[in-house]
Amino acid sequence: MQLNHPALVDLLKKAYSAEKAAAFAYQGHAGAVKKSDEKAAIRQIEIDEWNHRKEVLEIMNHYNIPVSRYYEIRFHIIGKIISASCYVIGWFMPFYFAGRLESGNVCEYFRMKQYFNSLGIKEHDSILYEMGIKEKEHEVYFLEQIKTNKLLPFFEKLFSWGNKQGFNNIDLDKKYPLEESDHYCKNKPTNPPGILK
Repeated sequence: MQLNHPALVDLLKKAYSAEKAAAFAYQGHAGAVKKSDEKAAIRQIEIDEWNHRKEVLEIMNHYNIPVSRYYEIRFHIIGKIISASCYVIGWFMPFYFAGRLESGNVCEYFRMKQYFNSLGIKEHDSILYEMGIKEKEHEVYFLEQIKTNKLLPFFEKLFSWGNKQGFNNIDLDKKYPLEESDHYCKNKPTNPPGILK
């Protein structure tokens, strides 16, 4: 079956490759932090990103969507650069920009679900919902680490993410189940300005 939805096809290709970039970035981030609990948490997030890449590829294969060589090369380079930068930009910025990235990534998976549903396809709803929620959990983890840092108000004003701003409308404490999740990310940009993906 071919997907007659160019935006969905491109979003799948981009998400597949960008998950590799995120995983590479988290390798550097985990290597750069000193605390063992932070290392363990970030390594688990890296594993989650590799799992998301695998799940997205399975969906792409189902519809004979080829992997984009351009996105693969582009995001490979981006991921490696970010990974290396984690060793030189201090403790705060890797946590901040990881949280900002994850905030935008949440809506990619809910947008995919909405696109599929517009074609009458519901079979991927569960996995896309789970991946979107997992990205939200990542965002919450990173924000928790820096929410009282004195640099956060300045960065939030500059980059539009932090304690008061985000790129999705999901509250894990009041999480809607899959069947009631259609309103998530309806009015949120899939790729906020300056976000990795």
